[in-house]
Amino acid sequence: MTVRPLDPSSDEPPFEQLRRQVAARAASGDLVPGTRLPTVRALAEQLGVAAGTVARAYRELEADGVVATEGRRGTFVASAAQAGSGDAERAAAEYVAALRRLGLGVGDALRLVEREWSR
Repeated sequence: MTVRPLDPSSDEPPFEQLRRQVAARAASGDLVPGTRLPTVRALAEQLGVAAGTVARAYRELEADGVVATEGRRGTFVASAAQAGSGDAERAAAEYVAALRRLGLGVGDALRLVEREWSR
């Protein structure tokens, strides 16, 4: 598995850039279930970041159900990763419906998401 370089000039922290990249690729099917991810150390070296950065991204991906860590065997794209995209669509639909009931528009919704995302 290859990972696209992270953008050091981005306001988004490196661990989040990596987390988002892997999650998006898993959801799109670019990383199929069972794909073995590089070790934390190897990927940190490849990207030129601290091992803790990669470890945090992997922990968050695991908490989201995108990857599964199998001890010494390594970290793999979880079989449920593709199903997660449907979960995200349902969550978005519920969010939009709730905000419409409250009388908020798209701009308000995006501002709320951006504010929560940065916490």
